Amino acid sequence: MVLLMEEKNKENKLNEEETKVDDVSFEETEEGSLASDPKKTIAKLREKLKEAEAVKNKYLDDLHRVKADFVNTTRKNSEDTKQIIKFANQNLILDIIPVLDSFDMAFSNKEAWESVSKNWRLGIEHIYSQLLRTLEGAGVKQLSPEGQVFNSEMHEILETTPTTKKEEDHKIISVTQKGYTLYERPIRPAKVKIFEYKD
Repeated sequence: MVLLMEEKNKENKLNEEETKVDDVSFEETEEGSLASDPKKTIAKLREKLKEAEAVKNKYLDDLHRVKADFVNTTRKNSEDTKQIIKFANQNLILDIIPVLDSFDMAFSNKEAWESVSKNWRLGIEHIYSQLLRTLEGAGVKQLSPEGQVFNSEMHEILETTPTTKKEEDHKIISVTQKGYTLYERPIRPAKVKIFEYKD
């Protein structure tokens, strides 16, 4: 709305500038009459026309610049809004992740897990898979980077183990707690144990 008012003001100024161009009297020139020197009168009129065109072009350039700025701002605001919507669920997802951790802890206790009925275990595993699929649909990806090379953006070191093999340096031995990303952006690093090369 403000930009439209600015454009209207610029148009009004342009009109004022065009009407301000001095009228050259056909009866009163420097020599006293049009007949005395019509060439000078025509030259003066051409000069005034050039000035008016220069003023018009300046305001047209300004108008095009304002329009381009408006389009760019609108596009940027639209992209920002998409990003806000994309990551709006981050806090809810961070609240759900500890539930997934509880599932992982239950699965990792092999003795207790194997002691319950197979049908019950299959049901729980199905619920866990459903929850993961739902989160994946919202852009969440689970990180279990065992065997990968340590990445400080995605992983957090809990423990290091010395190794004499250079190719194992900073390789992840095990994952203590899985990490998560939201649309490829890390929202919780995976907690890991890594090898550290020592001569």
